[in-house]
Amino acid sequence: QGNGVSVMSIAAVPISIATGIGIGLITGLLLCQYFKRVHIRDTYKIVILLSVSFLLTALEDAAGKYVPFASLIAVMFCGIALNLKGGEAPKRISQRLNKLWAAAEIFLFVLVGASVNIQSAAEYGPRTAVLILAVLLFRMAGVAICLVKTQLTSKERLFCAVAYTPKATVQAAIGGIPLAMGLGCGSAVLTVSVLAILITAPLGAFGIDLSYKRLLEKENRQEE
Repeated sequence: QGNGVSVMSIAAVPISIATGIGIGLITGLLLCQYFKRVHIRDTYKIVILLSVSFLLTALEDAAGKYVPFASLIAVMFCGIALNLKGGEAPKRISQRLNKLWAAAEIFLFVLVGASVNIQSAAEYGPRTAVLILAVLLFRMAGVAICLVKTQLTSKERLFCAVAYTPKATVQAAIGGIPLAMGLGCGSAVLTVSVLAILITAPLGAFGIDLSYKRLLEKENRQEE
């Protein structure tokens, strides 16, 4: 943001991650206890979860001056705690959220697309495409390393690498933040985010659709 780099700014990164994980887990466990003791409809649980998520996001702005805090990580670990300790309720909530997401994703991608500067897209296009393809290769190598000691076959590992190719939701959700903050690089960051979606989403979709029959085998669960 033009304020320079300091030891404290670098140290704030792991601190914000740690506090986000801690607060998220505590919040998720408290919600688990509340949902177990107070029997309400899943629709109301979703409203509570959304409200808590917005509050955690607001908490980052309020507490950021005193204690570094990553709200997105807190929201994610709140969901992890619910999934681990919430019993059957998280599965039902997840199904309802999937239906809600079907409409929400339209607003998300339309608003992001409307913010893109077409001239910037033409300017950054070729360089961005090379950068994205290089990053995808690096990401696929990382997936391969993560699967070294697993029981997956080489074909299944290759499919996992292909399946991790599409990138869209996170890029659309946070790609416009630098532009909204008024940073000089905001337009470039948003443009690269949108181009990443336009390149990786169809590339990954075609890759998954064309490779799964050749790389995966269906298990015969009846025999097991």
